[in-house]
Amino acid sequence: MQLDLTFGENVKPDAGPPLPRVLSVTELTRAVRGALEATIGEVWVRGEISNLRRQASGHQYFTLKDAGAQLACVLFAGAARSLRGLRLADGMQAQLFGELTVYEARGQYQLVVQLVQEEGLGALQARFEALKVRLAAEGLFDAERKRPLPRFPARIGVVTSPTGAAIRDFLKVLHRRMPGVEVIIHPVRVQGRGAAAEIAAAVAEFSSGAWPAVDVVVVTRGGGSLEDLWEFNEEAVARAIAASRVPVVSAVGHEIDFTLSDFAADFRAPTPSAAAELIVPDAADLRRAVRERVARLTRECAGVLRFHRAHLAALERSALFREPARILRERGQRLDHSVAAMQRVAGLALRQRIDRLRHAVAVIAAHRPASQLAMLRGRLAQGTVLLSEATARQLSRRRERLGGLAGLLRTLSPDATLARGYSITFDAQGGVVRSTGQVEPGSVIRTRFQDGEIEAEVRRARGN
Repeated sequence: MQLDLTFGENVKPDAGPPLPRVLSVTELTRAVRGALEATIGEVWVRGEISNLRRQASGHQYFTLKDAGAQLACVLFAGAARSLRGLRLADGMQAQLFGELTVYEARGQYQLVVQLVQEEGLGALQARFEALKVRLAAEGLFDAERKRPLPRFPARIGVVTSPTGAAIRDFLKVLHRRMPGVEVIIHPVRVQGRGAAAEIAAAVAEFSSGAWPAVDVVVVTRGGGSLEDLWEFNEEAVARAIAASRVPVVSAVGHEIDFTLSDFAADFRAPTPSAAAELIVPDAADLRRAVRERVARLTRECAGVLRFHRAHLAALERSALFREPARILRERGQRLDHSVAAMQRVAGLALRQRIDRLRHAVAVIAAHRPASQLAMLRGRLAQGTVLLSEATARQLSRRRERLGGLAGLLRTLSPDATLARGYSITFDAQGGVVRSTGQVEPGSVIRTRFQDGEIEAEVRRARGN
């Protein structure tokens, strides 16, 4: 971009050379500012932070430099609050995003910073997001596989550095809330190369039962940069937490920090202290709840007792308790009346049954059944004799008729014809051959005689 620095006003052609336009410092500075903002504007730039100054207003001023140049930078308070806990320091290698402009009061160009990330964190963030997407697609972060924490854990396994502030904060809050809970610390490195393998192995050992059985596992460390917390973003750690047979709580960094161990765990706690509050209930709250329930139970029991006492008093005032002898006498008198009534009814019914029986006996005697039976026996004997005689005669007639039919059958039987020297010829299907036209040369026939059969093949058939 070229600046239009043609100075002077329009003059007449014969007025001589134009006079130069003289700019004020402000005008020139503003022209330079406009040129920078129009040609460069917003830009990413990296370098080393130095000469950092923090003002009471919240603004931060520093220089970003490399081996060949330096750039004045300003981070206003509003933008600083959006850095999510990132704290600038001299010597920090950083990547800055902002607008290149000119601070007119000093005639100095500067970068108004909007975003800051530590050098190398851009690649780490991209790696974090890619691994997060891949593991989520496998279902490692699904809510369905999350398990509830035990209500009152007796033993807790902690995977962390034994010398860090995280374990001290965790134990302080844990023992304040629930004294007596046993804690087993599996010491590991929480930062640096190889720390991820140690963390994953520790979680696996708690899960496999190689250590004393625990009710819940806590994976924790204090806050730090993305690079400091990176070991908790390694795939091996996420898979070990997801595969654990014991519920896992991840308490890594501060509330604004998120790692893959948080997504893979059954629960995420924003801080180690919050993890202790999440895992165990407050003993003071439990004691207070027990006292409240005891008081409520006492009130309810007292109410039930008052009710039953009132009921008992009402029973004592009733006639049943005041005059029991009179009531018993009345009940006995009613029982006597009932017995007498039952006896009268039973006697009457018995007399009626006796009268009916006597009447039936008289009727039977009037019809003389003995003489009737003798007469019927005589008739039965006579009928038996007549039936036997008739049966014998019928059998004799049937035998004579059967003999005549048998003689006629023998006369008409084919066997009698065969006995006189005749024969009967059958075709292959068993039909009687009555004509030469029924057989053809080559067909098989059977001829039956009185004493057997022969089978023959027709060679020629001749008619009359």
